[in-house]
Amino acid sequence: MLIIGLTGGIGSGKTTVSRYFEEFGVPVIDADQLTRELVAPGQPALQEIVEQLGADLLTKNGELDRPQLRKRVFVHPKQRQVLEAILHPRAHEAALRQLKTLRESMHPPTYVILSVPLLIESGWTDLVDRVLVVDTSPAQQQQRASQRDSLNNAHINAVIHSQADRNTRLAAADDIIHNNTDLSALQAQVATLHQQYQQLAHPR
Repeated sequence: MLIIGLTGGIGSGKTTVSRYFEEFGVPVIDADQLTRELVAPGQPALQEIVEQLGADLLTKNGELDRPQLRKRVFVHPKQRQVLEAILHPRAHEAALRQLKTLRESMHPPTYVILSVPLLIESGWTDLVDRVLVVDTSPAQQQQRASQRDSLNNAHINAVIHSQADRNTRLAAADDIIHNNTDLSALQAQVATLHQQYQQLAHPR
């Protein structure tokens, strides 16, 4: 089972690319989704976040106030480091468990997509066979992130600067998807890679 690490900067289009792979029946393990599950009410990670970063990060319903947390950690980089130390090892273990389940299933997939925004920065490359980078221009990152998350430019820039720079990501890539405004071209690139990954997983 081939493991493809999917990554890219904020607003690059990782979610859209993941969805196109899923349309081919490819399993996608999403690190962001794993993290959301880890911080659900009653989970140890949420309790540790509250203990180390403050109970004001909880909503009245006892859930993690994600917008407030996002604002906090990008204003205070040391608090972001604390958060990452709590979540990254747990998410890494959760990803390993899902990969093991897929690998040991009755009909393991030919390949799987492991989508991790901080794949390179967090050292998750040890889990993957190939790195696939979704690349787009900084201007498009700004526009998409602003539309999707209603973030201001200063906040978006803070996120961009907390991630590996574009050149570093591209240098680490085995494969690159160029994401502009043409969704049909994006789908075509995914289709080409789907064929490539199937051949790599089962060479003739």
